Amino acid sequence: MPYNITLIPGDGVGPEITEATTRALAATGVAIKWDIHQIGEAALKQYGTPLTLEVLQSIKKNKVALKGPVTTPIGTGFRSVNVALRQELDLYACLRPCKSYPGIKSRYENIDIVVVRENTEDLYAGIEFKKGAKDTTELIKFIAEKGQRKISADSGISIKPISERATRKIVTFAFDYARAHGRKKVTCVHKANIMKFSDGLFLATATKVAKSYPDIQFEDAIVDNLCMQLVTKPERYDIIVLPNLYGDIVSELCAGLVGGIGVVPSANIGDKVAVFEPVHGSAPKYAGRNKVNPMAMMLSAAMMLRHIREEKPAQRLESAIARTISEGKTVTYDLKADPNDPSIATTSAVADAVIKKLKEAR
Repeated sequence: MPYNITLIPGDGVGPEITEATTRALAATGVAIKWDIHQIGEAALKQYGTPLTLEVLQSIKKNKVALKGPVTTPIGTGFRSVNVALRQELDLYACLRPCKSYPGIKSRYENIDIVVVRENTEDLYAGIEFKKGAKDTTELIKFIAEKGQRKISADSGISIKPISERATRKIVTFAFDYARAHGRKKVTCVHKANIMKFSDGLFLATATKVAKSYPDIQFEDAIVDNLCMQLVTKPERYDIIVLPNLYGDIVSELCAGLVGGIGVVPSANIGDKVAVFEPVHGSAPKYAGRNKVNPMAMMLSAAMMLRHIREEKPAQRLESAIARTISEGKTVTYDLKADPNDPSIATTSAVADAVIKKLKEAR
């Protein structure tokens, strides 16, 4: 029986890298029946909204989705289609493995760090007050009356909620992932020395959860120091668990350690459903040019295969990608030492090379 999986090709370069990825998945031999839907700009043009009820229902029904990058249309009321999708489906955990592959130009080698980012709270929760609005003025007055501090009347305000419940879920997810994948250490990242009631709660809750996992080493790190340590001593880190904003920033830093976002996959996971997607954006200026690296989406697809317990095909797909990178013959411009190298491969050519190696490995 084939797996029923929702497929969201996305905007910009999304359809090209999605086509390359689905061809590679077919070559693994895993039978998949795709339920294809659109979100973002493509959905707005077709349905008048960037996020339809139908796509949400499809993902809830199938439990798994593979998604290309999407563009959030301007002026629709959506701050981010990606954020809205995660909130609607309660995809509270963003999982971003950052792993070195031989053949990729980088200042670092042998990096293998997993970033676990809380997805639903923090400054990305969308609780904001516009400069000059009536409710903003009332909030500023309320804060002053409570003796907290005086805020300038010409301020915009964002509220940062961090709850014990959501923190417990994301830290438990990080420790469970560590156990399931033979990892040795979890690092909790925060700024609790300054934000004692939000980041302080995140740290305190993480410390409590850690006591239930005596087999896994636990430590904490202040976010600014962590960034320095990642650049100077990245080998110290294994799994890093962070609130939403820090997770976004640190995952990009870790992507830089391994050669860039063109080779970094991700998954957004909840208790009931999971959505797998590349880290990078839709890059509309490259749309239709058959130019962009599809490997981040292919590696996301390998994560998806592991999620549905197709471990051997997942390993074969990742190995085929790694061999293609190592050979260095059929890779896109971002993986070449010289971006003007005449041997630069197209998106579809990379897919062909990966598929050839998959077939050779059978």
